[in-house]
Amino acid sequence: MPPTERIEAVVFDVGETLIDESRIWLRWAERLGVTPLTFLGAIGACAAAGQEVGAAFELVRPGFDVPAEDAAWALEDPDGLRSGFDADDLYPDVRPALAALAARGLRLVIAGNQPPAALDALRAMALPVDEIRNSAELGVEKPDPGFFAAAAELAGVAPEAIAYVGDRTDNDVLPAADAGMRPILIRRGPWGHLHATRPEAARATIIDSLLELPDLL
Repeated sequence: MPPTERIEAVVFDVGETLIDESRIWLRWAERLGVTPLTFLGAIGACAAAGQEVGAAFELVRPGFDVPAEDAAWALEDPDGLRSGFDADDLYPDVRPALAALAARGLRLVIAGNQPPAALDALRAMALPVDEIRNSAELGVEKPDPGFFAAAAELAGVAPEAIAYVGDRTDNDVLPAADAGMRPILIRRGPWGHLHATRPEAARATIIDSLLELPDLL
C-alpha cells in the first residue's frame, strides 16, 4: 500500500481512552481494605513516577499477590465485574464519536493492552467499529512495534493513513509515531493529564474529547 497523508482508519486504545476505569479502581480499593483516596492517590503517584499501575498495589499492600487475589475474587463473585468493565464504564463521548467517524467512512479498530475477558466485554457493547482485538489475542503488547504492525493489519491501510488514539506517550504516542501512524493523545485519566505535559507529547495532537476527532481528521 502506498503511503498517504489522508487518514482512512482510526485505532483506539481502551483504558482511559474509551473506558473510564474509576469503578475498577474503587472496587479494588475496597478489596484491598484501603480508602478510595488512598488507592487512587497511589495510582496517581505511580503514574507521575513512570511506574505501572501494579506498583500501586505494592505501595498500599506490600507483598500483595494480585493474580492470586484476582483468582480468589473470581471464585467468590463469579458473576461480578470485579476488575472488569461493562458498557456503563464507557466515557459519554465514545458512542457519538464512533458513530460520527463511521459516518465519514473511516475504518475503526479497537486495540489495547487488555486481558482476555476485556475482549468479550467490548464486543458485547455493540460499538460501531470494524475490529476489536486486544493484546491477549494478538500475543503482543504495547509498546512493542509488533503490536502496531498488527493494528495496521487490522485497519487494512498503510500506517501513514492511521490515527492511533491513546492516553499515554510511552505506550501510545511514541510507538505509534515510530510506526508511521498519526498519534493523538487524549488528555484524561492520570496518565493522559501527566503525559500531555511532557516534551514528547509534542509529537502528538492533544485532544480533550473524542468528539474532536471527526473535524480533526
